[in-house]
Amino acid sequence: MALCSLSPTFSPNPSAPPSSLSISPSRTAKITPKNSKFRPKCPPISALSDPYVLQIAENLEDSLPSTSSPPLEKLRNTSSDTLLSTQWPSRKDEPFRFTDTSLIKNSRIEPIQPPNTEKVQSLNSLNESLDTLLPTVVIVDGYVVESLCNLDEFMDFPSGVYVGSLLSVDSESLRKRVSEYEFSFKGDLFWSLNGVGTPDVVLVYVPEGCKVEKPLHLRYVSVEGSDKEVKALPFSNPRVLVLVEKGGEISIVEEYVGGDRDKCYWTNSVMEVVVGEGAKVSHSYIQNQSFNAAHIKWTWVQQESTSKYEHVEVSTGGKLSRHNIHIQQVGPDTVTELSTFHMCVSDQTQDLHSRLVLDHPRGVSQQIHKCIVAHSSGQAVFDGNVQVNRYAQQTDAGQLTRSLLLEPRATVNVKPNLQIIADDVKCSHGAAISDLEEDQLFYFKARGIDTETARKALIFSFAAEVVERFPNASVRKKVETHIRQLLDPSHPSP
Repeated sequence: MALCSLSPTFSPNPSAPPSSLSISPSRTAKITPKNSKFRPKCPPISALSDPYVLQIAENLEDSLPSTSSPPLEKLRNTSSDTLLSTQWPSRKDEPFRFTDTSLIKNSRIEPIQPPNTEKVQSLNSLNESLDTLLPTVVIVDGYVVESLCNLDEFMDFPSGVYVGSLLSVDSESLRKRVSEYEFSFKGDLFWSLNGVGTPDVVLVYVPEGCKVEKPLHLRYVSVEGSDKEVKALPFSNPRVLVLVEKGGEISIVEEYVGGDRDKCYWTNSVMEVVVGEGAKVSHSYIQNQSFNAAHIKWTWVQQESTSKYEHVEVSTGGKLSRHNIHIQQVGPDTVTELSTFHMCVSDQTQDLHSRLVLDHPRGVSQQIHKCIVAHSSGQAVFDGNVQVNRYAQQTDAGQLTRSLLLEPRATVNVKPNLQIIADDVKCSHGAAISDLEEDQLFYFKARGIDTETARKALIFSFAAEVVERFPNASVRKKVETHIRQLLDPSHPSP
């Protein structure tokens, strides 16, 4: 979509009133269809949005299927209104000061169409690599492919639990419950682009008092991709909404993989989680996409009183990878645990921006972030904010970030931030950046272990503190094998 770029020119007509001026376009522009949400509104000129952003938004709008639902329409309308006044982020914007998004900005963005029969048939071999012990939803380039899912094999879900497409909900009570949910949180540009471009929402609903025993596996597969020389990014927008009612429990495993390790594409994903009173959600997140891909992820969590949310993350893929986590505690006696590990083994950027807001008494939050940069052009970014507001008395909040730099020019930018307004709290935070310590290497060598083996053992043990927190044993073993293979290419591939 092209936007009318207008420049004021004063009219030389002496018969015109002194204060009048005529507006002429500075270039020829494409006229946007009248039914588009992104039709440019010329006045006032200063309020014009970023033409590049509107171009992406209009292309997304044109690529969407015609079917929709009231909650999905509400999401798209809210997001499109936000995009009309949103600029593309630059290094001058504080949230992106250390994150260069030129990989996306300098590429041609191509929204991905729904997978056809031929593509689905080519993915049949994917079922062989799935963990058949877990109920699995397969999302290919942002679209749920039911023929690859195995939910029908797991009939032991408690009554009332729903996992599937928002468009396929046939329960009137569930439709009403989803309609009550307000898509009110406003994230950044990428959050809004997802809201405009998501073809459907994967809904995970756990009714009051239900406990789902087996972890739910959400496997995101990126198939469409372009060569690096083409300068094109196929663009997908998967979105998940998790509603866990009072006393409910569920464990979710999100896994992002790419079909080709060298392809270029852009995955722009969002997950919203509502944890009801006394409920518990365990969230495992694994990001292993192409080293030439852009991966941007939003996770938004709302926790009610006495609820618990556990998040364990390992991110190793993507040329540009950024995860935004926003957690809001909206009740007392709430527990939040965040454990993240990022690793750069090539010229990657691994970025984590987290924000925890505590507003009620006796809240608990513990966050540990670890990263390894093993490439001279690699970069890790951590911007962690814990905000303890006035009424969050007797809060226990801890934050720790530790970074391991293994190459001379490797870079890490960390900004731990603890804001405390309450006066009766127990809070702490810390940061450490270093290479491996010589004393530790000497300890190994004194016992007859060569330097290379000692380094590999110490590096993996650095990551193991986070990896061992995955609650599912099969997921934990898979991640361990993958990290060992990245650190030592001679190690058997998972």
